Amino acid sequence: MTTTAATIRTLSVPGATLHFQVEGIGPVLLLSQSGEGDADRTVDLVPYLVDTFTVVTYDRRGLSRSTLDDPARPVAMADHADDVARLLAEVTDGPALMAGFSMGAAIGLQTVARHPGMLSTLIAHEPVMPNLLPEADRAEHVAELSAIQDAYAAGGLTAAFPAIARHLGIDPAHDETEEGLTPQPLTLRRQANFGFFIGTEFTAVTTDGLDPAEPVRAAARTGTRIIPATGRTTRPVVHTYRCALALAARLGAESVEFPGGHNGNTAFPRATAQVLKSVLGW
Repeated sequence: MTTTAATIRTLSVPGATLHFQVEGIGPVLLLSQSGEGDADRTVDLVPYLVDTFTVVTYDRRGLSRSTLDDPARPVAMADHADDVARLLAEVTDGPALMAGFSMGAAIGLQTVARHPGMLSTLIAHEPVMPNLLPEADRAEHVAELSAIQDAYAAGGLTAAFPAIARHLGIDPAHDETEEGLTPQPLTLRRQANFGFFIGTEFTAVTTDGLDPAEPVRAAARTGTRIIPATGRTTRPVVHTYRCALALAARLGAESVEFPGGHNGNTAFPRATAQVLKSVLGW
C-alpha cells in the first residue's frame, strides 16, 4: 500500500461545480462510484492503486461537494457522461482508464457512446442499465427501481434500505469484508446522497434512452476496450449481474469476476486492487 496526499480540486461545468481528487503516478484511472458514493467511498481502495495509476475520484453532480446550479433541474445520464469527459480533459491529454461500479458503470458506457475515444479501457462492473436486458427483464428491472423509489417516498431510508438490499441480493447481517476498513457511518451527508440517488438518479436510469448497442459500436470504432465484470458472490438473479452478462454477450466476451458481491470494491479493496491491476495489464 502506498500513502500519498491527494490533490483536491473543483471544476465548473454546465449546471454544476464538481469536486474531484487526484492522487498517484502513472496512467489516469477514473473510479466512478456506485450508489450514493462520492469521492471518499473508495478511501480504502485508492491507496492500493496509487503506486501504479494516477487515480481520479469525484462526487457526481448533486452528491456531497458537487453542487448543482439549479437543484430543481433533473439530472440525466448524459449529464454524468459529459461530466466525466470534462473531468478527464482537465487531468489528461490522452485516453484514460475507467473503472465504473453499478451507477458508475452505466455512466462509463454513456461516456463511451457520447465521447468516443475518451476512454482506452472501461471496466463495467454490474452496470445499472435496464436497456441492456431483454424486454421482459428490462420492465422487471425498472419496476424494481420504481418500487424502491416508492418505498423511500413512503418511509424514507428506513423503508428503502431493505428494498435496496433485496434488489442487490445483499444480506447486511452476513456481509463479509476485509479487515481494517475505514468506517462509513450513515452521516447526514450520506443520507442526503441516498435521497438524491434514489429520488433523482433512479429516474435518470429508468428514463434513459441510450441504445445499448451504441457504446459497443463506438468502442469498436475507436478501439476502446469494454470489460464487463461481476461480483463473485452476487446472486445471478440480481438485475445488475444480468446486465453485465448481457453486455458481455453483446461484446462477444467473457465477464471478469471481481471479489465480493455488488459492492465488492468497498468490501474487499485490497483484493479488488489486485484484480484491477491484472485486468488493466499492470
